[in-house]
Amino acid sequence: MAIITLTTDFGDSDHYVACMRGVVLQISPDALIVDVTHRIRRHDVVHAAFVLRQAFEHFPRGTIHVAVVDPGVGTTRRLLATLYAGQVVLAPDNGVVSLIHRDYALSDIRSIENERLFRREVSATFHGRDILAPVAAYLASGVPLSSVGPAIDQLEILNLPRALMLPDGGLEGQVLFTDSFGNLVTNISQVELERSGAKLGVVQVYVGPLRVGPIRRTYAEVEPGGILALIGSTGAVEIAINQGSAAERLRAAPGTSVIVR
Repeated sequence: MAIITLTTDFGDSDHYVACMRGVVLQISPDALIVDVTHRIRRHDVVHAAFVLRQAFEHFPRGTIHVAVVDPGVGTTRRLLATLYAGQVVLAPDNGVVSLIHRDYALSDIRSIENERLFRREVSATFHGRDILAPVAAYLASGVPLSSVGPAIDQLEILNLPRALMLPDGGLEGQVLFTDSFGNLVTNISQVELERSGAKLGVVQVYVGPLRVGPIRRTYAEVEPGGILALIGSTGAVEIAINQGSAAERLRAAPGTSVIVR
């Protein structure tokens, strides 16, 4: 039984997701469809790249991931089939695979061009339904990846900022992503902190001019409503409010400066 995951910015109040699921099941009725999320912020490719990367490592080899966050739908942008760690990612060539590409070796990359794998009629505004969903279903049914189109050697990679080492040994990064709890996930990883020699319970974290305090282990180390920094499940520094929203309280968003020193 093949696994097909769906990650989109379609929301859950319209017909779009159901259409994609239906197309998959027409072609591959035994496929196991997993909805990662359909609440990616509208047209936010960075958000999609982050969520897709976090989900990716928890699925087995052979999984087919379909990511549809596609502000360029209907234009000359390509649709790609990429293979990383035995898993296929089908997505627009707009950088949505950037964080997977950063952390995993690319084994194959194809431009999706084989119209025999598409729906008979292809809408210029719904390639998720008419191209990516049927291609995923055919792959799940055993069609080889090489059949989707020609091999290519380039893809779009987002120019995502990395944390910078400061002269005093600290790290300066920024908020990369805000989750549904309002936690501010940064681009400062635990690995980078360890390389810098930082001691997690000693260094201080700042969001702009606000001193948050040391890096803690759990949310419950501060009282409800209290602000804290910790290493979250993504392996990166997060700013949070215990039982509240740091994004709302601090009026912070992707791009907000975060310093650990």
